[in-house]
Amino acid sequence: MKHEKTIGKQRKRRGWRVRNRIKRNTTRPRLAVFRSLRHVYAQVIDDAQGRTLATASSLEKELREKLAHGGNVEAAQAVGQVIAQRALEAGVKQVAFDRREYKYHGRVAALADAARDAGLDLGAKAPEAVKQEKPKAKKGDAGKKASEKKPAGEKKPKASAKKK
Repeated sequence: MKHEKTIGKQRKRRGWRVRNRIKRNTTRPRLAVFRSLRHVYAQVIDDAQGRTLATASSLEKELREKLAHGGNVEAAQAVGQVIAQRALEAGVKQVAFDRREYKYHGRVAALADAARDAGLDLGAKAPEAVKQEKPKAKKGDAGKKASEKKPAGEKKPKASAKKK
């Protein structure tokens, strides 16, 4: 039981950290996402005025008729499109994406991408991290300059045999 309680506290802290970073660093309304096992919910909230500007969820009648299940990626995409349309109708073009304690993956990412594709500006999508491998220095070469290093083909002289 103690482990579950600790994980719950960590999740809350992570959510507060993400939300406070968004509130501190932006003047845009935020697109807040909540996901349960069965449904996905999204709201566009103006924190300066304390008002909700637009909402959408997979619980709504029009979306429930289209979707077989409300808690999957397809439902998240549909909710993303609807929230983007409603936000644009409300005059909101730019929002800050509040993913709360959830990773930007799966349903959360699908909702954000669908909203972005429907015309809502969530900011730039982070590009995939491209690893650029640097040539590794050989052992013993760490302190030497390039001019002092031996060419690749040159070998060290062998140590002379020990005399007994």
